[in-house]
Amino acid sequence: MQARLSVIALSVAAVFALSACGQKEEPKPVAAAPDAKPETVVKLGHVAPMTGPQAHLGKDNENGAVLAVEELNAKGMEIGGAKVRFELINEDDGADPKQGAIVAQKLVDAKVNGVIGHLNSGTTIPASKLYFDAGIPQVSGSATNPKYTQQGFKTAFRVMANDVQQGLALGEFAAKQGVKTVAIVDDRTAYGQGLADEFKKAAEAAGIKVVATEYTNDKATDFKAILTKIKSTKAELIFFGGMDAQGGPLAKQAKQLGVKALFLGGDGVCTPEFMKLGGEAAEGNYCSLPGSPLEKLANGPAFKEKFNKRFNAEIQLYAPYVYDAVWVVAEAMKRADSVDPAKYLAEIGKTRYDGVTAQIAFDEFGDLKGGAISMYKYTGGKLEYVETLGGGAVATAGSEVKEAVAEVKDAAKAVAGAATAVGKEAVSDVKDAAKAAAEAGKDAVKAGAEAVKNAADATKAAVDKK
Repeated sequence: MQARLSVIALSVAAVFALSACGQKEEPKPVAAAPDAKPETVVKLGHVAPMTGPQAHLGKDNENGAVLAVEELNAKGMEIGGAKVRFELINEDDGADPKQGAIVAQKLVDAKVNGVIGHLNSGTTIPASKLYFDAGIPQVSGSATNPKYTQQGFKTAFRVMANDVQQGLALGEFAAKQGVKTVAIVDDRTAYGQGLADEFKKAAEAAGIKVVATEYTNDKATDFKAILTKIKSTKAELIFFGGMDAQGGPLAKQAKQLGVKALFLGGDGVCTPEFMKLGGEAAEGNYCSLPGSPLEKLANGPAFKEKFNKRFNAEIQLYAPYVYDAVWVVAEAMKRADSVDPAKYLAEIGKTRYDGVTAQIAFDEFGDLKGGAISMYKYTGGKLEYVETLGGGAVATAGSEVKEAVAEVKDAAKAVAGAATAVGKEAVSDVKDAAKAAAEAGKDAVKAGAEAVKNAADATKAAVDKK
């Protein structure tokens, strides 16, 4: 028995010895599928306030970007001979300019291929310098302060109307309501102050008198002191430049103090949250939104349906614009056949994109061409559409029609020139033919005269003979 165990032990040892000597067959590498293509990961930075009073708007923006990225990846876009997978890198700037600059540098260091955002003008403007220095394209779906695109940064674009366009529409709308006096309140942010300044210019140009100018901030919750001052002026309208987190309580406290003035604000208060915070005080007042209502746009209803289904939530404010911003960047990459920022940047400026929010095209500054502004009334807890002012899709289409008309005119000139040339040749041919006919006529007349003469001579001879 012992001898048998020894034999077994020797056999096992031999097996290990053979393995150690490399006698074991190595696994063969699995060959890649012959049609497999390399994959390129495109990193898109997205920045919005994900904490603080505006977190609900930040989440709305993020959802818009997420939906676009998911659709792009499902579509399976190919760029530069490789399959592209888009990856969204979300950052929270808390609607704070300093934090905005910090996360912007973070995205630059991460070598993102492009940036969507930021949400607020106050964070977008300082961050835009960092993206410009790094050569990274930036498309905002919500920053409206004119300064953003007036800095001369070729990397900066926005897919919605700016505050010059919106302030003008708001001023004109106030005048149409028969308002004669207005009190203006803004939150001193780049957005709130910028919109209020533009509204003031338009209102005064329309003959409205500004009877009070008051200031707050984007963290305030108590507005009784400034509202008491405004009440004493008996202003017919309060215009607020700021976001819904302050606008809602402002309207509510105005009603509590017995202020009779109508309330008017821009896109920052044109939200379900404003109506929630303002309660009964929101009823019957007005606000504006860049663009035309989703339900009136060709791609709007479908977007709303898929957004509601995907996130089980209603659109708060800017999600459709952020969605369009992502697609604008992706389409520019596709046209350039490159995800390299240096190569596809120029294509963004050439954009002609049929988006959810508008027919998107940019002017030389990176602003949306002919941005339309729509007015809404808070009615029964909902935003009721009133009218659309300004350009938007119609203006963009109008510019395309003008281009088409110019092309038709050029073509007409070419045709007219060709026709003239052909006409000249035809006239020349006709003249030659007429000349030939005239010559032939002369010969015929001559021949006829000779024939008549001969006939007369013959007749005379016959008569003489008789």
